[in-house]
Amino acid sequence: MPHRFTPPPTRRGRTPAKPGAVTGQVQSLTRGLSILEALGKAEGGLTLTDVAQRVGLAPSTAHRLLATLEKMGYVFQAGDLGLWYVGLQAFTVGSSFLASRDWVAQSHPYMRRLMEQVGETANLAILDGTEAVFIDQVQCRETMRTIVRLGSRVPLHASGVGKAIFATLPDEQIDAILKVKGLPRITDTTITSPETMWASLRVIRQRGFSFDDEEHLVGTRCVASPIYDEHAESLGAISLAGPVSRLPDARIRQLGPVVAHTAEEITRKLGGRWPHPF
Repeated sequence: MPHRFTPPPTRRGRTPAKPGAVTGQVQSLTRGLSILEALGKAEGGLTLTDVAQRVGLAPSTAHRLLATLEKMGYVFQAGDLGLWYVGLQAFTVGSSFLASRDWVAQSHPYMRRLMEQVGETANLAILDGTEAVFIDQVQCRETMRTIVRLGSRVPLHASGVGKAIFATLPDEQIDAILKVKGLPRITDTTITSPETMWASLRVIRQRGFSFDDEEHLVGTRCVASPIYDEHAESLGAISLAGPVSRLPDARIRQLGPVVAHTAEEITRKLGGRWPHPF
């Protein structure tokens, strides 16, 4: 006879949770944060209808939440179409993350020096789940340059910073990510074979830097190297990115050790331990 689950008694006056309901969450807060996430991921503003569709809410509910967020400065509405945008208060709260990560501030002067030395845009990214997230950038002075939006995400298998971080993870974690995420093709040069990816990661571990050959964005190349903490575990990665016309194979071979050396300097500055052999 199948076992029948009997829910525990609830306190007097409290309604039991409905089947399938998520416990331990405040629904209105979750919905409000979902709206902020949707606005943050949008390239431009969103209409009320767009917001409601992206977070799966009725327009009336979405409007009430937007009105509350607007009063607190987290969103604002502008333009003839009444588009909604992320507000200044959301930026202020988000910026406090960087302020609390002292190593980001300590890395910035090295990134600026690297940009001045090489003439290409320097980036800093960290691992978040199964993606790399850009959290700092020093743009080069060239008219044609590679610019990423802070907070934007790139896959681990198809980006310079992503592969640099990917290579620092334990083999079992890499294997788990490959099984869950796979190696989806983004451009014609994206690595989609597990065997090729493992070989690439072994090379990165040996030489201390990664190379993105238009694997995430056509026309852009990147070289990156990880930064480590005192346990020789990755804090993130720095990179140089630019157009293919300025980063031919010969220059990439020159820049790899330069980026790796800068990453090692940052690691030492932070009291970290650089595990690479050179």
